[in-house]
Amino acid sequence: PPMIGWAVATGGISLSSLAMFAIVFLWTPPHFWSLALFMKEDYSNAGVPMLTVTHGRPATRRHILAYTLILAPVALATAFTSIGGPLYLVASLALNAVFIGGAVGILRRSEAQAEADGYHAEKRFFRFSLAYLFGHFTALLAEAALHSFNLGGW
Repeated sequence: PPMIGWAVATGGISLSSLAMFAIVFLWTPPHFWSLALFMKEDYSNAGVPMLTVTHGRPATRRHILAYTLILAPVALATAFTSIGGPLYLVASLALNAVFIGGAVGILRRSEAQAEADGYHAEKRFFRFSLAYLFGHFTALLAEAALHSFNLGGW
């Protein structure tokens, strides 16, 4: 959606639209795989071949961390495009620190720990993933507002 909206509004594609696309694209796997960690049986019963069903929860936890580590520099680099700026950079640094910390936290959990507390950390990571994406795009919106008033930017 960000690339389509950008293309409609500007008539083309740019590094900024590619950055927004990349954020959504790389955010999607950790978001849905964290959901799959605590909904594995539902996916399995429905015959949906989610990573938790095909490769198990430990592999899913490793993949979540890997994608999160790839996502972070892409999200941070967006600060240095035409749509970014210092406000976005600060927001992205904070959001990525929490997101990476959450991914490391769920990687370190054993299946017994996760089952014992009802997958609490995995659910918390899933909920934060929503705030993560919302926070990035809200920061981009705030940067656009600052730029329109000529108050911010690099």
